[in-house]
Amino acid sequence: MDRNELIEQNLRLVHACARRFRDKGVEYDDLYAAGCLGLTKAADRFDRSRGFRFSTYAVPVILGEIRQLFRSGGSVKVSRSLQELSLRAREVCERYRACHESEITVAELARQLGVDSAGAVLALNASRAPLSLSGDDEGEAIEVPVPSPEDVLTDRLALRQVIDSLAEEDRSLIILRYFRRLTQQQTASTLGTSQVQVSRREKKILLRMRGMLC
Repeated sequence: MDRNELIEQNLRLVHACARRFRDKGVEYDDLYAAGCLGLTKAADRFDRSRGFRFSTYAVPVILGEIRQLFRSGGSVKVSRSLQELSLRAREVCERYRACHESEITVAELARQLGVDSAGAVLALNASRAPLSLSGDDEGEAIEVPVPSPEDVLTDRLALRQVIDSLAEEDRSLIILRYFRRLTQQQTASTLGTSQVQVSRREKKILLRMRGMLC
């Protein structure tokens, strides 16, 4: 699967991640645009040789871009080139709608604009009022053929990424306590340590994991 296919087939992850931050003071379209930037970065940096699924790698990167949006003041800066691409995207969408009496797909829009799928989505979001991807009442919404995501998907993928990043001993402790549901004493016996040490390590690990997930 090439880069463009990775991006187009995983746009649902961007929707799922963006929905986690809905109603937190930033417009959904800006959340989605930031998430698309994250998805593009993930596609560029993904290393198949590490054995991770792309979705497992991409979700933390997408979430990171969305969180950066809040840190930068809650708006996505739109360059002149993106503004121009957005105008072209609007013209292509209107022309396609007039000829086919249906909405253009992301793949077809990207082809006609000569950009990748993420670039096409960013172009749509750069002109929010007439080209809303959020499906709200602010102007005419474009129906992008992306499956409806489950919010729990992003939580599970992000948690898996965090667990995979732990040191082997810490990962074993978390798996024993929260996946195999052993008591601290049972975990201590399995790991060859004391219940007190397990309790202290567990608190430190959970604190670090919370920081990575927030």
